[in-house]
Formats: sequence, structure tokens, C-alpha cells
Amino acid sequence: MSLELHNARVRHDLQCLNYGGPDWLQPARHPDGHVYDVVIVGGGQSGLGAAFGLLRERVSNILVIDENPAGFEGPWDTYARMVTLRTPKQLTAIDFGMPALTFRAFWEAMHGSEGWDAIDKIPRRDWMSYLRWYREVLDLPVRNDARLDLIERMDAGLFRLRLTGGETLLSRKVVLATGIQGGGQWHTPAMIVDAVPKSHYAHTSEMIDFAALQGKKVAILGGGASAFDNAQYALGAGVGEAHVFVRREVLPTVNPIRFMEASGLIPRFPALPDHVKYRMMVSFFDRNQPPTNDTFQRALASPGFELHLGSPWLDVRASGDRVTITTPKGQQDFDYLILSTGLVTDPELRPELRHFAGKIARWSDRISAPASERNALVDDHPYLGPAFQFLAKNPLDQGALDGLFAFNYSGLISLGLSASALSGLKQALPRLVAGVCDQLFLDRQDEIVSAYLAYDEPEFNGFGQDAQVAA
Repeated sequence: MSLELHNARVRHDLQCLNYGGPDWLQPARHPDGHVYDVVIVGGGQSGLGAAFGLLRERVSNILVIDENPAGFEGPWDTYARMVTLRTPKQLTAIDFGMPALTFRAFWEAMHGSEGWDAIDKIPRRDWMSYLRWYREVLDLPVRNDARLDLIERMDAGLFRLRLTGGETLLSRKVVLATGIQGGGQWHTPAMIVDAVPKSHYAHTSEMIDFAALQGKKVAILGGGASAFDNAQYALGAGVGEAHVFVRREVLPTVNPIRFMEASGLIPRFPALPDHVKYRMMVSFFDRNQPPTNDTFQRALASPGFELHLGSPWLDVRASGDRVTITTPKGQQDFDYLILSTGLVTDPELRPELRHFAGKIARWSDRISAPASERNALVDDHPYLGPAFQFLAKNPLDQGALDGLFAFNYSGLISLGLSASALSGLKQALPRLVAGVCDQLFLDRQDEIVSAYLAYDEPEFNGFGQDAQVAA
């Protein structure tokens, strides 16, 4: 089968499902311009999946916006540097149960079933190719090079989205499908910011000019998977030495996500009591995610790789073109630093939410964990509703937040591995779509119910003019 034939299969399957039927919502009108029913911020895998889910529910007056150029949404062809995805290839995510929309079907259309059997994990760049194909074959309404600056609440329950450059969009609902960093920001330790010129370091989430680092000596801080992804990538790009510094004496070996995937925990996590969610996610952060075996072995086999265990950075000093790092095991000089130091989630860090952040409930507002289990990273996460909707600290403020959905890493504590993890998108997307559509319906329930009660269009015409009725 060719991809062209497979595309025809997808279109036929959509026709069989009556995809693309007429909308059930009456359009909203406003003197300031067109009103979308939903604007989705973020055109990566979560945003594309959310758009398809809404279209399946006959909500087509939607728009997806993304700040990146077309085809470069999300991390996969920008700052991600792993060779393959970390998740098992069998997991499905954004297909909504349509076999023809799975990555496997896409791959087999080009490489056959033998080609599928031959790969262990999905190659990173091929996953991005799949997302580009998914967007095209479904003809999803995505607008690129559109960066959101601010969300404002308007009258009539609408939102105004202000974009860079001055343009505005109006919408009934807003879904923030903004990925792993979309609930806060990437974390760079203050000791780096205060002591090292920006020209001498980058976070793993940034674009890095590895060509300029050929033959150089690079230090990487962090023991998670992305540290080793960047080490093997840097050495493959010609960096002379890549030293990974880990504060732990032993690398983590257990990946709790594999248990979650196999145990049924991911789809059922939202049903857990709050205190159990809190305890489990404290453990999740404490465990860290180990590198995949292939990534670690690839880095280990690369000339110039060096691993420093039990070596937290105690001090960092820049002098001229060099940076001196002090650990409990001594000092070393480097040409460049790469920081695999994760992120922090906090609505206060999101400039587009500055009119709402103070009203949003956090986990620290909803649960008081014992001092021995308290975790500031968990506490700062927003406490979301069951459909990823923001909830208010004060019930009197809930009206200001209604219609805002955080379909990003913000949902980790409330809803588990969901909006920003391939492992959980299969369950998370229907939950989000149902919640958005329920709100759209309930906002218009009076007019819909009134129209139903007044409905009198005849369907049965058995007693027409020529009908004969027995006495």
C-alpha cells in the first residue's frame, strides 16, 4: 500500500463515521469580529488531537494557533535530541480509536508490516512526519506563526486573545495545549544565571548551535533522560567532550511510567482520592525518569563521553571564555554548559494568564500533606477539574475562569500522565473534548431546550391526503 492509497482509506473511514456533519451550535456574534467556539493554543500532538476530537463532535468553528512555522510545532524537530521516542511503539495516542489514523498504519503504508516489526521504538523525526501527515489528511484548521501574548475576559462569556503584533481573536472557550512547558517555564538554576554569561550556556529546551561547539568541552547538568539525549547528540555533532554531572550516587533504574502503562493506572488516575494522587506524584518526582538503555549505551560508547556520579554543582564561575565548575570531587573547566534541569509548573509564570493566575486554585489550596510528604513542586500545580478546566480558589471567582482549559503539563497532579505524555493522550483527549462540549452545551442550554420544546416539524406523513384508514 502507498501513502496515497492509505489517505483514501482514512477518508473512507471518516465518511463511514459520518464525520463532518453540520454543527449543532448556533454561532455567537460580537461587534468586534468573528467569534470562534474554541481556540486551541498549540499545534503539537495535543492541540491536533483536541481539534480532531472537537470536529468529531460537530464543533467545527474552531482554530488552532501555534507560534512556530508550519511543520515545526512542538519539540520533535526543534529542541528534542533523542533518536527515538521513549514510549513503547504499540501505544496509541491521537487516533480516537480509528486504526487508519495510528502511527502504525501510517508507517505500514510506507514500509509494510515487516517494516513495523523491524523498529523497536518510533524514530523521533518520523513521529513529527506522522503529525504533519495527521494535520494534512484531516485538514485541521491550524494557523502558524501566531504567538499568544494575553487572554482577557470579555462580556457575554467570551475571551479575547491578544497575539504578538496586535491582532486579536475572540472565542467562547480556550484550550491551552501548550506542552510540557505550557504550565510554567523551564528551570535554570540561579547560580548559573547569576554567574555565567548567556553565551556560555543553554537549557536543553533551547536551540543550540552545536556546530560552534565542535571540538569543545561541554558540561551537562542533570541525571534524567534528556541529559543523556543531549550528550549523545552533542558528541555525534562533533563536540569534543561531553561530561554529564549527576547529583545522585547511582543512576535511577526504575521507570514508574512503565508500571502506569501496564497497570491501568493512567486511565483511572483521575478517580483516585486527592491525598493518594498527591503522594503518588511526590514519588513520581522523587524517582526521576532514567535514560533509555539505547540512549545511555550510545552515549557511553561515544569517544569523549564522561559520567560524573555524586557530583552536584556546588559553585560555577565564568572567566574569559571558560567556565569553572566545582563539585565535591574537585574543579574542572569547560567551554559551554547544557542544563537538563527540568521545569517548574506555576500559573503565575505564564504571561498570557496574568489576569487569571491569582484566582486559580493550586494543590496547596486543596490539600495539607504531612510535612514529611510536602513537595513545593506539587503544591504549585493548579488544581484542575475533571476535564482539565481551571478551578477557582474562591468559588465567587469561578465565573472568570469558566471556559479556560489547561491541556498541558499543568494537569499532571490532578489527572496524571495525560495532556503532555503520549502514554496518557488516548484517555485524556476524550475527557477534554467531552468537557469542552459540555460547557458549550450548558452555556446555550436555555435556547436549545426552548427550541426543543417548540419543535413541531412533522416527520410521519402516513395520514396524508391519499391515505386509507379502515373503519
